[in-house]
Amino acid sequence: MKILKITILSFLTIVAFLVVFGYLYLYVLPKGPELTTPKPLEIGKGNFVMSSYKHTERKSIRVWTYKPDSWEPDNTVLFVMHGMARNAENYLDAWVDIAERKNILLIAPEFENEFYRVTTNDYQEGNLQTFFGVKNPESEWSYTVIENIFDYINENNDFSLDGYSMFGHSAGGQFVHRMVLLGSTNRIKKAIAANAGFYTFTDVSTEYPYGLQNINASLEKSFSTDLTVLLGELDKSAELGKLRQTKNAMVQGGHRLERGTNFFNFAQEVSNRKKLEFNWRLQVVPNVGHNYKKMSEAASELL
Repeated sequence: MKILKITILSFLTIVAFLVVFGYLYLYVLPKGPELTTPKPLEIGKGNFVMSSYKHTERKSIRVWTYKPDSWEPDNTVLFVMHGMARNAENYLDAWVDIAERKNILLIAPEFENEFYRVTTNDYQEGNLQTFFGVKNPESEWSYTVIENIFDYINENNDFSLDGYSMFGHSAGGQFVHRMVLLGSTNRIKKAIAANAGFYTFTDVSTEYPYGLQNINASLEKSFSTDLTVLLGELDKSAELGKLRQTKNAMVQGGHRLERGTNFFNFAQEVSNRKKLEFNWRLQVVPNVGHNYKKMSEAASELL
């Protein structure tokens, strides 16, 4: 009996240590790359590091950029949101040729996290709460970080840009559609959410991140935003991108194509029932699966 008690006590001590260490590492200790000196965007490819939040320098974020030589402030500004692997530079590179052709300023934030395979709350779910379920202030939501980046670029380039477009694929597609739903202060002009693994349905009876139960969201503002749910016709594999298999996720559909279609149709039904303007559209890309490069090409035709 004594040995059992010692074993249980040791186990609880280890668990408590891991929880405390994990919390300190994720939310208390300074985290992220070293801040860089603010300066105007360079022509071509570049990056900078800034504070994620305006009220503290505790967390920083690297932002990759690409500025065509002929880009002017009245041309398109596009946030490119990476997938689960947090590979922002790769996503930026997939858009470089497009940016040159269409004169687009690219901004690709890198939500770096060594535990990205198990931690989804901090990025694609918006950081509304910590990994341990504690609610975060809106000033630390991931959607607010996007707004902070946009302000930073305006301030350090003598721009007066009033809005931006967004493209996200896979986990980035999750991020984009949730920002449309929950980013109350966003300045999105056009949003494209591609091949998301699962969705936040406009259903107030289902808990977040699967629905909007106990979440303050303006459906009127969200539905009026120009959002395209972009789906690959062949994105029907549960293996690519590690499709979430929880009970709430499976209710949305067996694969990404089905889930995206169901999400859009449900939202359209809600808007019709509430008689709200609905500025969303659904588009399926023929002969493309879970491929961010090909989906980027398809998305570029919508800008």
